[in-house]
Amino acid sequence: MSAASGRVFMLSPRLPARLLSVNPDGGDLRIIFEGFQDLPDGVAIDPIKGQLFYTFMGRSRVGEDFFEIDGFIERANLDGTERTVIVPVGKIVTGKQIQCDAKNGRIYWCDREGMRVMSSRTDGADLTVHIQTGFTDEDSYDRRRHCVGVAVDSEGGFLYWTQKGKPKGNEGRIFRAPLSVGPDMDPAHRTDIDVLFEGLPEPIDLEWDGATGTLFWTDRGKPPKGNTLNRAVIRDGKAVNHEILLSGLKEAIGLALDGEGRRIFVSDLAGDLWVVSLDHPGEAKVIYRNRTPLTGIAYIRL
Repeated sequence: MSAASGRVFMLSPRLPARLLSVNPDGGDLRIIFEGFQDLPDGVAIDPIKGQLFYTFMGRSRVGEDFFEIDGFIERANLDGTERTVIVPVGKIVTGKQIQCDAKNGRIYWCDREGMRVMSSRTDGADLTVHIQTGFTDEDSYDRRRHCVGVAVDSEGGFLYWTQKGKPKGNEGRIFRAPLSVGPDMDPAHRTDIDVLFEGLPEPIDLEWDGATGTLFWTDRGKPPKGNTLNRAVIRDGKAVNHEILLSGLKEAIGLALDGEGRRIFVSDLAGDLWVVSLDHPGEAKVIYRNRTPLTGIAYIRL
């Protein structure tokens, strides 16, 4: 696996939380931000404008659950300058994985306890709900409704997301739906949703490779299918050739694709950042060890 130039950005959510970056070989650690008081979760990069987007789950929680409407999203330059809130408190409940469709100037994210998949322009305008899986307080306690990971196929016009289910509960699902949201379409009653997987241990984050039509995801559920990095080809609305690329992760969370470099990075709650070969499944190594857990990660090729 090549050590071509680039940066991996990663979130360390244990308070005081930090946003870090390293080279693809794990060297040259840089602290972009330090001392977040609200728990960050997902990070994405706009490689055209050189900007970071990162979500916050909020501050108030019950165990691992966040029911208060205190999540939000910030944007900053890659060096940490010009930090600004673009989706303020009161708009989302629990910000999770985020993706940037740089060509079309939009960001997409999951709102876990808000039970939604959402998007906006990169300045936070045109806030749109694509998927709504519940509304009531009772609904929000049902983890089968929790949207966590998101990926965007802007060329094909599809949105992918995970609903993880109970921890280690084998209730996890991965879905696909058209990106377009018509003016008369109810996000809570869409009839154009494909179910790609059911009964997964606990799927978390997603990545889409448009060059190969492949969906990647992490799963933090029970082994042997859980605590894994996975991929499957999406063909005619069906997932085929499901393959586990790496097992033995410790609560797998984030992933970031370097398609050109034929590798993918993955993080876990043990604080390990891995690099995995796409051509030789199982060929992987830890390139960086954080002293606390890692959640969302993103990669930019320089």
